[in-house]
Amino acid sequence: MLLNKKEKIKKRFINGEVLLINKPLNWTSFQVVKKIKSILYQKLAIKKIKIGHSGTLDPLAEGLLVICSGKMTKIISEIQNYKKSYEATITLGATTPSFDLETPFNKMYCFDHVNEKLINETKKKFIGEIYQKPPIFSALKIKGKRLYEYARINKHVEIKSRKVNIYKFEIIKVKLPNIDFKIKCSKGTYVRSIANDFGENLGSGAYLSKLKRTEIGKFKLTQSKKIGEFEKYIDDQL
Repeated sequence: MLLNKKEKIKKRFINGEVLLINKPLNWTSFQVVKKIKSILYQKLAIKKIKIGHSGTLDPLAEGLLVICSGKMTKIISEIQNYKKSYEATITLGATTPSFDLETPFNKMYCFDHVNEKLINETKKKFIGEIYQKPPIFSALKIKGKRLYEYARINKHVEIKSRKVNIYKFEIIKVKLPNIDFKIKCSKGTYVRSIANDFGENLGSGAYLSKLKRTEIGKFKLTQSKKIGEFEKYIDDQL
């Protein structure tokens, strides 16, 4: 039996597709997955489909989200192990409990002594195999609960340092209090922790003010579609 265009595309997504989506600012990764499901239902009448993503981006982060459908969800754990690249900004002069702007400032710091030479010297400490503590406001589980659940009730929990690998750390621009940089890192690296620890190593305080994921292994942000573009892509094929 010959399938019409709609049925062919529908079958393709049910069998399994890898989608590269440019997650917008202030969206959760879950909201993006939900929106993709909604588009597939509205445009292709797919009522039930397995869809997942291969690595959460915080609401205040934007950039590449790899979403898999159907049988391709089986490779999600493999994609999660790929190296990841980001463009980001560290802002000096304050810290926050979440290490980004998700929570208000909890302490202010002086950074008059900080210059480009000190920044580039400090950067060397963050290349190679390093140990970092995940932020208390994170989805990492300890004793069956996510860390942010402890944070919300102000309950102390011991967070152990974890080994991660930083393959590349490049300072792009310094215009204090902002430090723009690019970083390539291993699975499990919290760029928010990099920002917090970087400020501490500068003898100041810092938080992550911008974060954009540009690569996950072979997948690149330049190959991705914004949600509206993905919707148009489906329309154009019908």
